[in-house]
Amino acid sequence: MRVDVRALGACNRLAEYGAQRAADALAELTGTDLAVEVTGASLATGEDLAEAFAGRESVGVSIGLRGGLSGEAVLAFDAAQVDGLLSLLPGGASMGRSAVTEVGNIALGGFLDGWANYLGRAIDMSPPRYLEADGAAVLPDGALTGDGVFLFESRLDATAADLDFAIYMLPDSGPFRDLVVGRTPAAATHGGDSGSTAVPYESLSTFASLAKRGSANAADNIGMMTGLETTVEVSRLRFVPLTDVPTEVGVEPHAGTVFELQGKPSGYLAILFSEQGAANVAAAMLPMEPAEPLGEMAQNALCELGNVMTSGFIDGWANVLGTSISHSPPEFVHDMGSATVSPLVAKLSRRQDYGFVIDAAIQTEGVQARCDVYALPDERELAAALEELSHA
Repeated sequence: MRVDVRALGACNRLAEYGAQRAADALAELTGTDLAVEVTGASLATGEDLAEAFAGRESVGVSIGLRGGLSGEAVLAFDAAQVDGLLSLLPGGASMGRSAVTEVGNIALGGFLDGWANYLGRAIDMSPPRYLEADGAAVLPDGALTGDGVFLFESRLDATAADLDFAIYMLPDSGPFRDLVVGRTPAAATHGGDSGSTAVPYESLSTFASLAKRGSANAADNIGMMTGLETTVEVSRLRFVPLTDVPTEVGVEPHAGTVFELQGKPSGYLAILFSEQGAANVAAAMLPMEPAEPLGEMAQNALCELGNVMTSGFIDGWANVLGTSISHSPPEFVHDMGSATVSPLVAKLSRRQDYGFVIDAAIQTEGVQARCDVYALPDERELAAALEELSHA
């Protein structure tokens, strides 16, 4: 199976459109404004998903899909929020499960209408099934088995109540394969460039595993450099419209480092901490308390840390892909999160509309410092490297 990453980008936009339709349907039902957050198409293993959902308790609705697209879709929200949901519905407090089931049925119906319109084929829904689940059991059947799955996620936030819905869709390989390998408008050439972005699924899955391996390498490097015990949380390879990346990073102040990658693939990598997290980890690295939390000494420490982390990521990629990748000297950034990545997106978007984002979170024990890594490789160069990998 070959996967066109630009077609996946189109599917991601489709998920966003479907989420908006679901939000509109729920808003009409509850009289509450709902906002659609950034959606994402993830390639993840069962192990990754199990770790990401550990400790969650969810309530929601599951439906089976047939026709234009087959598989399963789930709408879920945190179990602790069920009372808030029921309070928004006329008579909801007395209806319990039936109210939740109705909400899920209406929202998922709106979500799938968008996909059906795009495909030009009807998507049949099975009767909704109420569910209560711990951890990754909330995900569609089959999400935790196999070498990797494509999981489309959409989030809906209620502005008048403490509610956060999530919609997960795990499509079966048959009809979905036709969608992601066929020539869609998004799979057409961008800016006149005819470079292929179709890669073997197995190679794409290999690169997804590299994301996690790179996180582990970076954590090891931090431990050797600082003497601080460091752990790695789950990382996933996602396909997102580049224009959505700044929104996902958010407007809260961040500090960290940005690198330009040279080689195959080229692109950009940003390592971002919250302001307080950056100050904490810098202080832990320095022999004495810095005069300013994020002054020159702290900036130098964070740049050194960024160098070590970035090398941990790209060395593993280059070894497996059989390419050479280097990076620029670190550029210290301290601004709103969206402002730090917008220039990177602007440069990369001259050549492509969609991109890979590799999420990783690294936690240093004893230090309140969590960072997120945004890796934005050139899609055509990455596709070429993965294609060569499939023939190695």
